[in-house]
Amino acid sequence: MFKPVSVAIGLRYLRAKRRNGFISFISLASILGIALGVTALITTLAVMSGFQKEIRDRMLGMAAHATVSGYGEPLPEWRHAVQVALRDPRVAGAAPYIEKEALVSGPNNQPALLRGVLPDEEGKVSVLPRKMVQGTLAQLTPGSFNIVLGRELALWLGVGVGDDVIVTLADFRSTPVGGVQTMKRFKVSGIFEAGYNEFDKGLAVVNLADLQRVLRMGEGVTGVRLKLHDMDQAYAVARDLALHLKGPYQVSDWSQDNANLFRALKMEKTVMAILLSLIILMGAFTLVNSQVMLVIDKQADIAILRTLGLTPGQVMQTFMVQGCVIGVIGTVVGLVGGITLTLNLNGILQGIERLFGVQLLPEDVYYITGLPTDMQTGDVAAIVGAALLMAFLATLYPAWRAARTAPAEALRYE
Repeated sequence: MFKPVSVAIGLRYLRAKRRNGFISFISLASILGIALGVTALITTLAVMSGFQKEIRDRMLGMAAHATVSGYGEPLPEWRHAVQVALRDPRVAGAAPYIEKEALVSGPNNQPALLRGVLPDEEGKVSVLPRKMVQGTLAQLTPGSFNIVLGRELALWLGVGVGDDVIVTLADFRSTPVGGVQTMKRFKVSGIFEAGYNEFDKGLAVVNLADLQRVLRMGEGVTGVRLKLHDMDQAYAVARDLALHLKGPYQVSDWSQDNANLFRALKMEKTVMAILLSLIILMGAFTLVNSQVMLVIDKQADIAILRTLGLTPGQVMQTFMVQGCVIGVIGTVVGLVGGITLTLNLNGILQGIERLFGVQLLPEDVYYITGLPTDMQTGDVAAIVGAALLMAFLATLYPAWRAARTAPAEALRYE
């Protein structure tokens, strides 16, 4: 009732049955194109965010959120460092560790990261005790020289629980015949499966005291691992801890240690978003075509409206209303479709697998039993905003062309 005349006419044109059915078909194609693009973008970015979250959670379940280590030398006062860390309310757990590159030998050889831990404390900073598939972490008692291997590492070495492996470290020790590499025999007491190949194939765990003895480190450790309530504060917490301790320390957090991985995942997500945005862009171009044809079809109506006193700006608004409504309808349909598809993606995937008798995501390859999704509000808002912006821009040229229509020329042949 109180709508501007240009808006009222634009909505009337939208509701009216058009004489040219081809224009209506192109308008419908515009709606479907925009809706399809929005649906595909929402679903794809949700899946990629889900995979990224899955990788991050599995990796950080075994790795530290942050570490404070000695600068070029072992950290001797690690007990004090742990006490200081636990006084920080942002810290959920802290535990000492030793890490060394090593060559693990059984029937086969495989390089791995050798980590020394305190079995009773390891559960405070990682999920390793819950990932044991054979044996327990408690079997890593001081002086036992037991070792726990990742499942893939054990398979590659050709060993199992009860077998012996030789661990060769890069550290040299002096003997009467010269320098020799440090070697030690360990007995496999357990096997874990973290669900992340970097750890399953490249990590071996021993008791902290046993590794200190092999390396002749005394009471020193490589550093202190921290688990936080909010992993995004990792660097700030580690830096504050280093400032409270005396002496030079090296601080690192999970985002620095795995910067290349997360940068690659972010780049992949960005490129995929740009490529799928082309679907929305195609819908916007179709919208341009439909609006241009509508302007041509309505030349006489435009001329009559101009003679009745409608200004060029009002004529432009009339046709912009139509284009924007089409863009909004397509975006809303795509938004509902994208959210619905994302929420039911696992069920759809299982239905396809049952229907065709195939396994699209083999568990032994992807380490997952379903398709992870993480629909982020920011991604959805950005997609909706981009779709609406493209639809708005697509209406400018046809509406501008309608505003430039000369009444006398348009009515010459009527």
